[in-house]
Amino acid sequence: MFETLPDTYIPLLPEVAAFLADPLLPYIDGRYTPPRAEQTFESLDPSTGRRLAQIGRAQPADADVAVAAARKAFDSGDWWLKMSPSDRSKCIWRLAELIEQHTPILAQLDSLDNGKPLETTRTVDIPLAAEHLYYYAGWCTKIEGSTIPVNEPEMFNYTLREPVGVVGLISPWNYPLLMATWKFAPALAAGNCVIVKPAEQTPLSALYVAKLTEEAGFPPGVFNVLPGYGEEAGAALVEHHGVDKIGFTGSVATARKIVQGSVGNLKRVSLELGGKSPNIVFADADLEQAAVGSTWAIFGNNGQSCTAGSRLYIQRPVFEQVLAGMRAETQNIMVGPGMGRQQPNLGPVISDEQLQRVLGYIEDGFAQGAQAITGGGRLSGALADGYFIEPTIFTNVRDDLRISREEIFGPVVCAMPFDDVSEIISRANDTSFGLAAGLWTTDLRKAHKLAKSLRAGTIWINTWGDTEAASPFGGYKQSGYGREMGKEAIDLYTEVKSVWVNTEE
Repeated sequence: MFETLPDTYIPLLPEVAAFLADPLLPYIDGRYTPPRAEQTFESLDPSTGRRLAQIGRAQPADADVAVAAARKAFDSGDWWLKMSPSDRSKCIWRLAELIEQHTPILAQLDSLDNGKPLETTRTVDIPLAAEHLYYYAGWCTKIEGSTIPVNEPEMFNYTLREPVGVVGLISPWNYPLLMATWKFAPALAAGNCVIVKPAEQTPLSALYVAKLTEEAGFPPGVFNVLPGYGEEAGAALVEHHGVDKIGFTGSVATARKIVQGSVGNLKRVSLELGGKSPNIVFADADLEQAAVGSTWAIFGNNGQSCTAGSRLYIQRPVFEQVLAGMRAETQNIMVGPGMGRQQPNLGPVISDEQLQRVLGYIEDGFAQGAQAITGGGRLSGALADGYFIEPTIFTNVRDDLRISREEIFGPVVCAMPFDDVSEIISRANDTSFGLAAGLWTTDLRKAHKLAKSLRAGTIWINTWGDTEAASPFGGYKQSGYGREMGKEAIDLYTEVKSVWVNTEE
């Protein structure tokens, strides 16, 4: 139960080994550039705690250089002033093709850097990253304005939709390349120049994709990557007067700092933040489907997902039955190194810091009277060097406990019974978050009632976790503002200009 031995590992591809052999540098103005302070930091393998690579540590001086390059490319370069929407579309489409062609390499880089199973990065994360680029490549030629039927008969009014300019994109570590593309694909499609600041825990795939942009035909300065710490490289982008917009995915605490830091030039900000998503199982649901689906709603990606179904509400008559099904499903989960030959279902959490954070919540849950029917601790033995946690299901939990209120971002779920629909709507909405919610029922009327009543940006009915490039994604309340993906993401990265023409002779 829970453990797969790390006795053998999938060998590194020669291209991956070569890429990791030398210090990896920031990518600025079409080339890898040594950081001005000549400092580095380590990228660690969360499966072992060992060093993967040395990364050039970008700091404010490097942000200045990157912003200058992006500004030049946008204000006077080949990207916006000279490249047609059709040609821009071809560049983005070509980048998608190159990512597909380099899937084995990128999958290994994300598996090593994040710890998640190679099978997941190879068959899900990297293909979805390419799919986002294909989708937004199609938008380049479809961003259009409109004509307005104004009251003054001699006036002609129309709108133009234009790019924001230079955008700083701060991406998270839980889906390293995929969530970076959520941001840079629509930003590029809209004609912006981008500076990607990947999470310091997972910079490898973004730095590798940077060189693919050259082959795809991107002019220098259009696509830049600044690896480094949030309080240095990230903060420098947020505060920089040459950056027109920030797109961020991460924690509420960091988002508050970003909003405060952005006031210098009142730059636009979009935020995709955390969640404490309610997952509701009704007695009339397909209980086998609901038990399996609810298990992976929380344990998928090791619970390191902003949409994790971490508050599980089960109608009282079927409470024990659903938990029994989840316990059985959980006991078949194998946890192990993402690059292990015996591919696990789950890898480690991202870092020692995250390990201690999640274990702290588990200890707090026990101290407040919660009971674990599975898991409840760190995996040891052959996995002791990595950051591995047992998938944990808590019962005997109240809505007011810390583990029920705060985002844990790990493989921990709080299971609680409920009685009727009106009660569960109130309890589900009693949170400062509003990113996602889900329910399991065969009653279509009830499903639509809850879909309307639940205060969340995404509602899943008899499923969990589905996303697609064409469908908008974002949250209510402290889960952020703005919507990524779909046509709504184009709105994030464009400005609307109103033009009035006096046609009177």
